[in-house]
Formats: sequence, structure tokens, C-alpha cells
Amino acid sequence: MTLANAQLLVLAVAHLAASSPAFAAPVNLRPVVEGLDRPVVVAHAGDGSGRLFIVQQGGEIRIFDGAQLLPVPFLDLSSSVSSGSEQGLLGLAFHPSYETNGFLYVNLTDLAGDTQILRFTVSADANVADPGSAVPLLSVDQPFANHNGGQLAFGPDGKLWIGLGDGGSAGDPGNRAQSGTTLLGKILRIDVDQGLPYAIPQDNPFVSDPAVRDEIWALGLRNPWRFSFDRLTGDLFIADVGQNAWEEVSFEPATSGGGRNYGWRRMEGAHCFNPASNCNDGSLVLPVLEYSHALGCSITGGYRYRGTGMPEHFGTYFFGDFCSGRIWGGIENAETGAWAPTELLDSDLLISTFGEDEQGELYVADLEGTVYRLHGETFCSAGAESLEIANFSKRSVAVEIEIRGEAARVTRGSIVLTANSSVDPGPVNLFPGDYALSCRFVDPATGALRSEGLTRFKVE
Repeated sequence: MTLANAQLLVLAVAHLAASSPAFAAPVNLRPVVEGLDRPVVVAHAGDGSGRLFIVQQGGEIRIFDGAQLLPVPFLDLSSSVSSGSEQGLLGLAFHPSYETNGFLYVNLTDLAGDTQILRFTVSADANVADPGSAVPLLSVDQPFANHNGGQLAFGPDGKLWIGLGDGGSAGDPGNRAQSGTTLLGKILRIDVDQGLPYAIPQDNPFVSDPAVRDEIWALGLRNPWRFSFDRLTGDLFIADVGQNAWEEVSFEPATSGGGRNYGWRRMEGAHCFNPASNCNDGSLVLPVLEYSHALGCSITGGYRYRGTGMPEHFGTYFFGDFCSGRIWGGIENAETGAWAPTELLDSDLLISTFGEDEQGELYVADLEGTVYRLHGETFCSAGAESLEIANFSKRSVAVEIEIRGEAARVTRGSIVLTANSSVDPGPVNLFPGDYALSCRFVDPATGALRSEGLTRFKVE
């Protein structure tokens, strides 16, 4: 195969928020997978395969293997899922020991509209889960069709964390988010390695309080559609969808013992909701980031960036809005601990979710069917038919290129890219097999590393 000439890449100009001048490095989007049906989760299995697992709201989990979207679903639960509006197959998490035990967990609304947390096991085929291996873990009645939450994630503690909305309607009519007797409107934490179907971690904050369910880690949430852990520090970021006025992000340090009340329905963001005044007696934890409905209407939480391809964004918490398509970066002030948002991109996407791969690179999904990779000033990617290397920055950069294949076959090269340019590295003939493209972008004068990227691809 001959890699085709790289096409000229055009920098998408980000619309920067005038109120946030401290950080303005733009981000760009590159399509990775197209032709999907309502993607709502992008995840990896942590097994070293480099695969992306993409959940479709209607009930299928698809695999992108780095070269193509596999035609056979990894798991098809469409006949067991009520799908539409805010219902469907909503969450996916792989056990930390997935490589040895093959366990994966899903969060879905069943045909009655209730939340089910189920465990499945991969089959002898690594690209197909066993549909008959379902083990029910947790069932939660949903009084309304909206505010189901949906997020599943294993924390750095190895426990399974679950996000549940307040049960729906509007304004939390049952005040469920503040009630300790229901799991609705909460973040839960359970131990799936002990007990049947699970055990309660004994360091959960309410195990000694008979008025509060033992599974509860945090309360006062309206619809925590997406939350994530910082892969470096273990800190928790919770993006909670607002009512009529405010969207918010709450931050919980890894050292927290849990038990926090994030305010809903007494507060929407940092503002009184019900009651309309005197709502905070000092027991509520306010968000670190919020924005009004002048900028969007439904927050989609992302990840704190810890990859290598966008060093200018290392430590930035990425989040977006489903309605407006805006993507922001939240930056923490190292001295004060205060957070400030900067708008990094104003897109036309219906942002349903963000995703993180095994290397910590970030992805964003458009509900209309495409998954994009986020990248910054430099970009390096290869596929079966093309090689693209670009420099979006205002400075020249030297690129060290290495294509490594099976049987230790290696092709190396280097080139200097001027500001805001791309390059045709010339034809490279490759035999069929699996390959990895490595690009190191360095300062041409000093040799200092500015960014690096790794892309895996297959030649048939």
C-alpha cells in the first residue's frame, strides 16, 4: 500500500469567551468514526488493544479498532432497551481487570423505563460480548422518562460509581435528590468484587446512618449525565444538567470521604431554586464552574486532559453543551484553587459525550452520528489510505516520524513544518499488517519536545 498525499488541513477558528482571557489555546476536531446511530458513550477497555467502544443509545455497542468500525456489534441489547428522548443504553464501564476477567458493565433503561445495571462477560471472540452472560446488579424504578443519569465509571479505588438523576419531570417534584431513602439524584459507590450482586464499601459515608441508603456517596444532583475521574490525581468532576437557568460542574478531591450535598433542588448551580431565597444553610457544596442558559441548555461533562498530544491543555477540564455545541476548558488557579472557564470551540455538534482513550487523548461525540478526536496545535494521524501531519501553531516545528510494524519493520523520517501548514511526507510502501505511527513535534532550534502522538492503524 502507498500512503496517499496528506491533504491540506484548515484550522477551525475557535470563538473565545471575552470574559476568560487567561487561556485561549484553540482546539480542533478530526472525525474518527462516522455513520453511527446516536452515539452516547466513547470508552476503552484498558486492555492495551487501543480499541474504542462506542455505545449507541438504541442498544448496540460498536467497536472502532483504529482502522474501521467493525460490522458486528460488540453487544446488542436493542430488544431489551427503551430508547428515545433521554432513555436507552446510557453507560458502559470495563472492569479494571477486564483483560483477565472479561467483565463489562452497562447502565440502561429497560422496556418499563426503569434503570438496570448489568454485568456481561466477553466471549471467546475478543470483539464480541456474550449476550447470555447478563448478571443483574441493581434495579431502580424511574417515576418519569427523563433524568435517568447514565454514567458508569470505575474509580481509582476499584469501586463502581453510578450516576442517577432525580427521577424526572421538572423541578424534582418528589424532592428525591435531597432524600436519603431513594437512590435517585445521587452518585452511588458499590463494590462489585465482593458479595452478590455487590457489597457496600465500608468507607461509604452513610453506612452508619439508617436514614440514608448505604450505596449513596453524594446527593443533591439533578441529572449527572457525565462524571469522570482525573486519571492522574483521582479527583472527581461531576457535570450536572440544570433546570431552566444554570449548568454546573462540581469538583470533589480524591481525598474526600464523600457525603457531600451538591444542592439540588434547593439550588440550581450557585443560585437558589426551591426555596427562592435563604436556600443554603452552609451544608451545600457549590459548583466550581457554571454557565447560564444564554450559552447553552444541557451540560455534557468531559475529562481533565492528561494525554501528550495537546501539551498546551495538560490539566484542562474539558466540557461542552449539547444544545449550543460549545466546548470549554476549565482551568484551576494553582494559587487560589479557583476555576475559570474558557470557550475553546463553538461547534455545530449535538455534544452527547466525551471519551478518553488508553493514552489519555480525548474524543467528543455528535449525537447525529460522528465521533471526533480533539487535538490542539499539532496533528498526526495515519489510516489505511492516508497520512496527515499538520502544524496549526504560529511557529515552525520539527516533526520526527516513525512508522513501526510487525517483525520490527521500521520506517523513519523527519521534516520541518512552517506555521499553520501541513506536509506530504512522500510515498511509503507498507505490507499488510498492524502498524503504529509515532510523531514527535519538537522545537527546531532547541530540540525541546512540544507534543507527541501515537496512532495505530491496519493495512489489509
